[in-house]
Amino acid sequence: MSEMLKEWLSPWLPFLAPLAALAGVVLVRRGHARHDEPQPWLDAALASLTLVPLAVVIAWPVVFTPARAALAAGLSIALLAHDPRDLPQTEVALKIMWVLVAAFALSWAGDALLALASGSARAREQWPALALALDPYSLWSAALSLSLLVGLVLLGGAPFHFWPGDLFHGARAHLAPFVAVTLQLAGAAWLLRHLDGITAFPGAVQLVRSLLTLAASVALAGGAATLGYQSRPERRVGALVSLQGGLVLASLAAAPTHEPFAAHGGLSAWAGHLLLAATGASLLSRFLPAAGGPAERAAVLFRRHPWSGAAGGYALLSLAGAPGTPGMQLWLDVARTLADNRHPGLLFGVALAWLAAFGVSANEIRRAFGAPDGSPAPGRVVPRSLRAALWTTCGSLTVLLWAWRGGH
Repeated sequence: MSEMLKEWLSPWLPFLAPLAALAGVVLVRRGHARHDEPQPWLDAALASLTLVPLAVVIAWPVVFTPARAALAAGLSIALLAHDPRDLPQTEVALKIMWVLVAAFALSWAGDALLALASGSARAREQWPALALALDPYSLWSAALSLSLLVGLVLLGGAPFHFWPGDLFHGARAHLAPFVAVTLQLAGAAWLLRHLDGITAFPGAVQLVRSLLTLAASVALAGGAATLGYQSRPERRVGALVSLQGGLVLASLAAAPTHEPFAAHGGLSAWAGHLLLAATGASLLSRFLPAAGGPAERAAVLFRRHPWSGAAGGYALLSLAGAPGTPGMQLWLDVARTLADNRHPGLLFGVALAWLAAFGVSANEIRRAFGAPDGSPAPGRVVPRSLRAALWTTCGSLTVLLWAWRGGH
């Protein structure tokens, strides 16, 4: 019975995470509604509908082409900047916009140089032409490096890890995860599209391996080093999200022509898990203390509703790849890919990044539960819709874990 259920559920797994996240958007937006809003549930439903295009590309990343990646990035920025009264969110949109405009301009310049050198704008047709060695190495190597730049920026790994931190700190809790996952998925798809058929040119393969190994090393080491120094819980969630970009880079460095996380459903499964985990962790971070000592009193959520707090903690731990979570399956997938392709240096970097991510996440949850002081529970309660959103993400992550363990 269990195996039959898993076989029936398997084709629907890519849609589970976006649908559950959209339901979470409705609940979170309702919980954060202002008292003067006449129809809070209707406003929450409309906010969810505006994110449906992003949910579609997350569930079906094959639609990403380089042009559509730019379109998705523009749509994400427009969603962030749609309300000029929300100054922090608008500021985040402006920061991301000027970085992406520069990155896209440089990558499109690299694409143009590659097309000029090879005589074709199609990646699969460029490599056999470049392999004839009719053009100088400096021309096509510089063009190739530039063409991959925007993919690295969109993935959000160090040194570009500032934008996930700014996004989760400045944007609303229901919007930040969708924007982050869309941009990172666009970055991964951009790199895969540009590396299509690259095995026809061994020299380009060697260059790409070197570039991606360097990028992955910086992303993992930089992310792990700065994770514990983030000033706010929201920024720590953003740092954990940026480490996910480092995992994609590590997987591509080991196997540039293979889709990362193929054993668990590919990029759609990775993006779905990231969306659920980031949604739960982003909402939980709004209840976590910014700083405090060892005897700090527990947060309101954990004092009044400890089980709901634990459900949010599960999403945070899954984002960090803790044992017993679906996130751990993805970290192990990257580790196996690196081991199979004999990348001990990157494998060591993944291990260090995992230790840092798990340590910071566990410490966040410890501080959230606080130290017992015998005082009565606070009188105010956490809105029921926000607690339901935490349980929605936790339940969906549990289904993912069950499905992945059953199939692998």
